[in-house]
Amino acid sequence: MDSRPLLIVDGANVVGSRPNGWWRDRAGAATRLRDSLAPVVERGVPPELPPPVEVVLVVEGAARDVPGVAGVRTVGAPGSGDDAIVDLVRAAPERRRVVVTADRELRERVGALGAEVHGPRWLRGEGSGG
Repeated sequence: MDSRPLLIVDGANVVGSRPNGWWRDRAGAATRLRDSLAPVVERGVPPELPPPVEVVLVVEGAARDVPGVAGVRTVGAPGSGDDAIVDLVRAAPERRRVVVTADRELRERVGALGAEVHGPRWLRGEGSGG
């Protein structure tokens, strides 16, 4: 059994939380997010999430084919990214699961399964955002 915390990032929601032109290149924005997550594996998200961490980025739509890189696994949702995130949380009941999203309905769904939830600002180190 893997004892590392499982950090699941709602790619579309986190990318969409900043009005920086992401809508012109969704795959490029998801790629940049993926790359920014790589240090989290060894650094964690202090102080709440100490390392090492397993990082999973859930991508959908035009970003669905963004590949993973060392330390960051990507899951291309064939349908709803929210459903894929719920499935990941449900598949690891014995682990600490931390989901990053600002989506209220998703927060409720994964919270009901015992996952911790934080907003995009938390991941960027800008406060709890939760």
